[in-house]
Order: sequence, then C-alpha cells, then structure tokens
Amino acid sequence: MLTTLKNYPLTVNLLLSALLVLTLARAITLPYLVIYLSTQFQLGVADIGLVIGSSLIVGSLLSLYGGFLVDSQPGYRLILGCCAVFTCGFLGAFAARDLWVFYTCLVAINLAYAVIDIAVKSGFGRLLPVDARSEAFSIKYTLTNIGYAVGPFLGAGLAALAISLPFLASAILGAGFFIVYAVWGDKHSMPVDTSQPGAPFLAVGKVLLSDYRLVCFTLGGALSAVVFGQFTAYLSQYLIVTTTPEMAYRIISSVVATNALMVISLQYVIGKRITHQHLNLWLAGGLGMFIVGLAGFGLSTSLMFWVVAMAVFTLGEIIVFPAEYMFIDIIAPDHLRGMYYAAQNLGNVGAALGPVLCGMVLATQPAHAMFYMLALFVVAGGLLYSLGASLAGKVNAAT
Repeated sequence: MLTTLKNYPLTVNLLLSALLVLTLARAITLPYLVIYLSTQFQLGVADIGLVIGSSLIVGSLLSLYGGFLVDSQPGYRLILGCCAVFTCGFLGAFAARDLWVFYTCLVAINLAYAVIDIAVKSGFGRLLPVDARSEAFSIKYTLTNIGYAVGPFLGAGLAALAISLPFLASAILGAGFFIVYAVWGDKHSMPVDTSQPGAPFLAVGKVLLSDYRLVCFTLGGALSAVVFGQFTAYLSQYLIVTTTPEMAYRIISSVVATNALMVISLQYVIGKRITHQHLNLWLAGGLGMFIVGLAGFGLSTSLMFWVVAMAVFTLGEIIVFPAEYMFIDIIAPDHLRGMYYAAQNLGNVGAALGPVLCGMVLATQPAHAMFYMLALFVVAGGLLYSLGASLAGKVNAAT
C-alpha cells in the first residue's frame, strides 16, 4: 500500500489524507457519544437514539445536494468549505450547553463529512484511470478504519481528563487539515466536467430515480446499513441497558478495535477477489456473516465472546463495503459521479435509523429482541441488493 501511495500524485494523497484525518476526528467522539449524551444531558436510551439517528438522517439527506455541488463546483473550494464547517461543528459541540445547539453541531459535522466523502470518491473517478480506482477505494477503506481503530482510544484518554475534551481535539484535527489543504491543495485538480450540459438539481434527481439499479442498491444499502452503519451506537445502547457503564466502555473499545484491525489486515486479501461478475454471491456471503455476527452479539456473555462475534461481523463488512463502491463506480456516468455517490450515501439514513429503532426496541421489548429486528433488515437489504445486481447484469448483457 505504501508503494502505491508513493506513486499517486499529491492531489490523490491529499484526498486520502482528508478521509484519514477527518475520520480520526470523528472516531474520537462517535463511539462515546451515547454515554456523553446520557451523562451531560441526562437523556434516556430512546431519546439518545433519536438525537444520534435524526442528526445522521438530516445530514445524509442534505448531502444529496452536496453531491450536486460536487458535480458542479470546483472540488478545492468545496472541500475547504466543508472542512471549515466540520471544524466549527466540533468547536460548537465542545462549547454547547443546550441540547439544541449540540444537535445542530452534530448535523453540521455529519453533513460536512458526508460531502467530503462524496468529493473524495468522485475525485478518484476524475483523477485516476479505471483500472486504478478499485485499489484507491481499498486504500481509502483501510485508512478510514485506521482512523476508527486509533480514534476511540484517543477519545477514551481525553475523556478521562475532561468529558468534553474529545470534541476540542477533533476540532483541532479539522483545523489542521484545513490549513494543510489550503496550502498544498491543487485549486485545479478536480475541475467541473463541462462536456455535459448543466441541469437543475431536481432534473438530475429524476435521472437518478430512473436508474432502477441505483434505486435498488440505495434501498438495499439503507436497509442493511441499519445493521452495520452505526453498530457502535446501537451496541452502546444495548450495553447500557444490560451492563454497567464501565463494562460498556471496555466492550465498545475492544469491538471497535477488533473491527478496525481486521479490516486493515484482511481487506486487501479479500477485497481483491471481489468482482462485479459474482456480486450476488459475494453480497450473500457478506450479509450472511452479518447475521451470524448478530447472533453472536445476542449470545455474548464475556469480552472474548464479543470480540469473536465482532470478528465474524467484520468479515461481512469487508465484503459488502467494497462491493457497494465497485457497483456504483461501474454504473455512474462521469458527469454525475457526485450525485450517484450522494445517492449511495442515502444508505446512511438506514444507519441513522439504527440507533432510533434500537432505542425504541430496548425501551419497550426484551433487550435481545433488538438483534432479531436487525437480522430482518439484513435479509430485506439482501433481497434488494440481489435485484439491483440482476438488473445491472441485464443492462451489461444488452450493451
């Protein structure tokens, strides 16, 4: 991977650095957000799920327009602007004493991160040849998980000093990358594609809705993202209900580290074997791993059992995530890459619903019922993935 990074132009390395640094900033606070809301704002488990979930939903929906901006605005200015919003969001969260202020900052953070993620993926399509994009996505995925591996431990150490200190550290990281990109970012690296006539946002939206392959994968991604999109949040909710806060900290730190380290070590080995010709089989295997992992969570009685269950769950993630990226890269027209990736990001609505739905189940049903609900979402998402892959196969056969 290091050899590949050395061969990339500075612009691509800066895009990858953006995801590494900003993911690290997000990971410092995200795994402990449930506990922070519980202790600082005295919210119950259902209200915590509503706050976290709805802020992700709002950010994801707004990011669809962000994808439109990625296709129509210079990437340099857009990334700088979103990085500034990201930094201010964490500063606001650090200083917030009212829940509505904190909530507004969460929305801003989620929106800015989503738009930068879209800009990075779209940038790969504009800056790299087709045969080099898969490897770039793999590196992006690995670096993101490095951020998620390191972030929770930094957050735990900082939170031990002061409960709101992780938000300040995240803001400093965001500001640092803003300065780096402002100085070394190439103002002309991702120009707007002028070969296609511009179209209003709503007109572009109609084009996306007419691509049934994209619709199926977006809906399938939204349903399955309920399970894997924010697993740290709903597992934290579950652990708050079933264990002590100290044990919840210990288990969450361990499973997040297990998840990230497995992705870092195995993603290349497995990811390079995933091809769009056998997308249905790969997705079925990955989703099956999710179901086995959920069963393991529900049956876990020790830290070791939690780690093993997360290892199986992570194998599903290693398969499903690259397959999604590959599919969108194949079907997306060059002049609409931002919008196609933004549509894929609507799967985050499912991730946002995860804490909300799980909070409701935990508040009204036996705790283990949460895992039955999540397994149903995996099955429903798998059916839509299969339909989308079948439609893509028919289109490829026709062309």
